[in-house]
Amino acid sequence: MTDSKTPGDKTLSVNPPKTLSLKRPVEQSTVRQSFSHGRTKQVVVEVKRRVPGHEVKEPVPPRPPQPAPAQSAPRPAPQAPAPQRPAGSMLLRTLSDEEKDARQRALAEARSSEAEARRAAEEEARQRAQAAERERQEREAAQARQRQEEERRRHEDEQKRRAETVVRQRDEQVARPASPPPAQQPRESAPSPDQAPAPQPTQYFGRPAPSGPREFTPRPPMRDTGARPPRLDSRPPRSDAPRAPRMDASAPAEPAVARPVRQAPSANTTRNRSDDVDVKAAFRRPGLGAGPGRGPAPAAPKTPKVSNERPRGRLTLSTATGSEDERTRSVASFRRRVQRMTGHRASDAQKERVMREVIIPETITIQELANRMTERGVDVIRLLMKQGAMHKITDVIDADTAQLIAEEMGHTVKRVAESDVEEGLFDTPDTDEALEARPAVVTIMGHVDHGKTSLLDAIRKTKVVTGEAGGITQHIGAYQVTTPLGSQVTFIDTPGHAAFTAMRARGAKVTDIVVLVVAADDGVMPQTAEAIHHAKAAGVPLIVAINKVDKADANPDRVRAELLQYEIQVETLGGETLEVEVSAKTGHNLDKLLEAIALQAEVLDLKANPDRAAEGTVIEAKLDRGRGPVATVLVQRGTLRTGDIIVAGAEWGRVRALIADTGAQVKEAPPSMPVEVLGFNGTPEAGDRVAVVESEARAREVTEYRERQRRDRLAARGAASGAGRSLADMMRDLKEGAGRKEFPLVVKGDVQGSVEAIVGALEKVGNDEVRARVLSSGVGAITESDVTLAQASGAVVVGFNVRAHKEAREAAERAGVEIRYYNIIYNLMDDVKDAMSGLLAPTLRETMLGNATILEIFNVSKVGKIAGCRVTDGTIERGANVRLIRDNVVVHEGKLAQLKRFKDDAKEVVAGQECGMSFENYQDMRPGDVIECYRVEEIKRTL
Repeated sequence: MTDSKTPGDKTLSVNPPKTLSLKRPVEQSTVRQSFSHGRTKQVVVEVKRRVPGHEVKEPVPPRPPQPAPAQSAPRPAPQAPAPQRPAGSMLLRTLSDEEKDARQRALAEARSSEAEARRAAEEEARQRAQAAERERQEREAAQARQRQEEERRRHEDEQKRRAETVVRQRDEQVARPASPPPAQQPRESAPSPDQAPAPQPTQYFGRPAPSGPREFTPRPPMRDTGARPPRLDSRPPRSDAPRAPRMDASAPAEPAVARPVRQAPSANTTRNRSDDVDVKAAFRRPGLGAGPGRGPAPAAPKTPKVSNERPRGRLTLSTATGSEDERTRSVASFRRRVQRMTGHRASDAQKERVMREVIIPETITIQELANRMTERGVDVIRLLMKQGAMHKITDVIDADTAQLIAEEMGHTVKRVAESDVEEGLFDTPDTDEALEARPAVVTIMGHVDHGKTSLLDAIRKTKVVTGEAGGITQHIGAYQVTTPLGSQVTFIDTPGHAAFTAMRARGAKVTDIVVLVVAADDGVMPQTAEAIHHAKAAGVPLIVAINKVDKADANPDRVRAELLQYEIQVETLGGETLEVEVSAKTGHNLDKLLEAIALQAEVLDLKANPDRAAEGTVIEAKLDRGRGPVATVLVQRGTLRTGDIIVAGAEWGRVRALIADTGAQVKEAPPSMPVEVLGFNGTPEAGDRVAVVESEARAREVTEYRERQRRDRLAARGAASGAGRSLADMMRDLKEGAGRKEFPLVVKGDVQGSVEAIVGALEKVGNDEVRARVLSSGVGAITESDVTLAQASGAVVVGFNVRAHKEAREAAERAGVEIRYYNIIYNLMDDVKDAMSGLLAPTLRETMLGNATILEIFNVSKVGKIAGCRVTDGTIERGANVRLIRDNVVVHEGKLAQLKRFKDDAKEVVAGQECGMSFENYQDMRPGDVIECYRVEEIKRTL
């Protein structure tokens, strides 16, 4: 447009015009490329013709691409059109510094990218050249191996032909005396001597043919050929196969036939093995010997061997349709053939065995063992078969067998057990430099209603005892108290009821000091003695607190004397056990008790390492409807923090919150501090040890192992109860259990310790006739599943300090299931005993009334026999039980049907009077029989 409108304008513009060029003519053609394994490919080749008159210039290196202005620098604002310049003038725009820098950077980047591309191209070309060189070397090696193979085959064929010729001539010499006369020769005899022989060919198997018959030098016979058996392949030739001419004794030697050059078989020609066999059979037939007196006849020449066999290879479209030359054996095919011939001996010999350290658990599969040794599974099975054990690769073997196999194969073995997953969880030793002082853990123990909780309330200045049902402690509690001296002491309060033995045992295990509370007005009781035994078993020091000294009937000396029976000698009596007379009601000597605790803690020198993973023990566990599983944990070592992953028994979780005994949330719990832990995925068992692990995977591994151990223990317990018992024992148990009655129960409690105590107490209730059977026990409120289980089993649901959900109550009303609530363990046990007592059979007691003697028997129509009797002793009552005694032998027991005095019915007849009596369903009465009259009373039994 510009040129047409302003033809005289010579002004240069910033954007140069498009360069005009002439494209060179291009011709296309196809070329077929050949590859190994008979593969071909057609490619299109473009041929560019050079235009005459154009000279070939030196290649100019490509200019680096100019970056777009939008990428290098901001686009300048549009300017006003340039003013018209006179002809011949030039308008150039000066580049700014930023544009120059951008262009310099673009040029530098282009040069670096070009250099990098050049290096990559050179590296790629070098790799292609190396690959081509390797292919050429492999191809030359394959061709050399093929030539060697062909030469070897040719040499074998030549030796075979020579051997056949020698054998045939030897057979002709042996068979010459037995040859038939000339008259009996077949019609297909050799030509007469006067006939001119055929012209000799110029080639004989690749070399000049002999001019006459060859001389044969016999070799010493290798074996007896007199009785040579017929050859398997010496059958008559086929009609379409070339026949070998038979020779006569007078026939001259036939001319040698030139062997034709082997040609490549056609793709459409099929391989015919029968023709090859026939040709071989025709050449292997022994020729007829010459007549007597003649010399050895020359061997008959072989007919050319025509073989349609093709070399084996991969069948492709190109090989099926093409007419190429004979293909050679590939390198891979030759390698496979060598491996088949050698049986992988060469590769096994060159393979270097790697000896490994094999980790073997308690049980392992054969496949896993082979993988860990990097051996073949069949080799492992072979070694097991040598030991007389037949296994599959998926079978499981024990650690001893696996160790023998691994050591037999030369590997080293490291035995590990399944319990190793718990290794390092607990009791890791600490250095003395890391230990710091920690508060003492004191457990309050003693008999029920001796003032344990009241004493702890007086120390803490709280009123926990007022919140306990029935005024007795039924839960284990943990508190941390600051003494007037400024030191901290952790107290653990245990119940004193006989059912809470396990709680007291747990409290004694986790404590440092035991404070034995004994009431001065009551003395040493059974649970007091039990607490002494727990303290001795735990090996912890004991402090005796004689409580209730403010009462009028208090006698502390009696308590000291009774403690001597249990080998407890207090300081007042010259012993080493500290004892303090206190009063929880008045607060008497509470400061002395705290001083005694501080003194004993100082002697023990209690220390722990707070800068490590926390370890502790579950004091109590419960299931809260709003917060989920809650466990009261006493931290013994380390510091427990929010967010730690903890494991307790078969449960694990991440700490979501830590709540102190005061109800406040804390971020961490140092040693000797009791806290409530939220975050468990299930309710742990009371007494389980708690440990912090590094990851969730480790926590799952430990809990799964512990769950398996728990199932195995339950299975072993069930198997042990039925193992080793004879059939007679099982029948006796079945007979005894048939008459035993069971009282089924479903127990739900607020905390794990209470449920454990209730179940343990119920198992001890009962006798040989009736027993309590706890179908299910758990922590938490009563649910619909509990009601369903009770309905199916006819059980009673017992709730201890828990209530049923609304749905559970409605389901219980519909199903008629009884739900009983308790908050005092005494009442629960008493009600269960009363209910079980109702299942007991009552005791029958006989009371003798009197005796009578039969004087005469009367037959009354429509009534039967009536016995006329005289009462000799006591009283006879109507409807009482009677026995009929004849000759001092009881012949009948039953009830008295009628009792008459004269014609009237009598209620009773006293001694010395006569009466008439009849029995129910019995008529065989005789004069002289004695009748005993007695009454049966039922007495209710109790447990």
